[in-house]
Amino acid sequence: MSSKPLVFLTRPSPPNGVELLAKECEIRMWKEETPISREDFLKQSRGANALFIHPSVKIDDELLDSVGTQLKVVGTMSVGLDHVDIEACKKRGVKVGYTPDVLTSSVAELTVGLLIATARKLKPGFEAAITGQWKWQSGLWMTGIKLEGKVLGIVGLGRIGIAVAKRLKGFGFSKIVYCGRSESSRAPEVSAEYATFDDVLKQSDFVVATCSVHAGNKELFDQKAFTTMKKTAIFINVTRGALVNQDDLYDALASGEIYAAGIDVTTPEPLPPDHKLHQLPNITISPHLGSATREAREAMCGLTALNILAGLKDQPLPSPVPL
Repeated sequence: MSSKPLVFLTRPSPPNGVELLAKECEIRMWKEETPISREDFLKQSRGANALFIHPSVKIDDELLDSVGTQLKVVGTMSVGLDHVDIEACKKRGVKVGYTPDVLTSSVAELTVGLLIATARKLKPGFEAAITGQWKWQSGLWMTGIKLEGKVLGIVGLGRIGIAVAKRLKGFGFSKIVYCGRSESSRAPEVSAEYATFDDVLKQSDFVVATCSVHAGNKELFDQKAFTTMKKTAIFINVTRGALVNQDDLYDALASGEIYAAGIDVTTPEPLPPDHKLHQLPNITISPHLGSATREAREAMCGLTALNILAGLKDQPLPSPVPL
């Protein structure tokens, strides 16, 4: 039996972080392309001293009890924490590390791309181009909505919200409004005005959700929210699928209550191919690509490895979740 601490990884990850861990730890990894099942996670994580996890798994009392009291640290390769029961970790003295900042630019870039793709109908345009439906003769065919002169609304002006606003500012929005738990000290960087959630929905031509998800805001975007928006509004979500009631989103898009939506996150993930949202012409769905750049994923993996190594040595984590 190895004398090295055992680290269990819930999926294949970039080699830079894995190799860093392998120098000092025994590695056990779920190597399948499909996400690890709950049953397999419970079985294979038993006896681990550290868990290297991804948002597709859930850390709760049952899992922590199954792993054992020797568990010292959980490192999640994400900035979102809705899959981790922080209180359950805290009461067991298990440290938790996460990866903010290193993915901010990549997520912000994807957000801008998704917004433009949705506003300018790139998805139906691509489909028309390859199916013989290119109707160039029509002056109104595939007309979308321009960004210049519109009002941008951001729900959650944190790291990613600020990064998105900075990138979109150059498109000439007439105003940027935002809402959150409190006013942001960084709002002046993007000349953003604080407003209530309802006022952001009422004013905005583009509503971009970048806030974290917690028990108090699950399904924040529901029928009431969508009916509060302009009928010409475009909704963008790059945070978590749990922020949206997808049945209500479908109804809002199908009925014309809002103009269009672009979402990088769904419930569940992957979203089944036969899901009704896929049948709508006015929604663009990307498969959770927010942080999917080589640079971001390598940085996230490296930081997760450093969090784990520090936790195993009873040292302060480079990027700890406050417990």
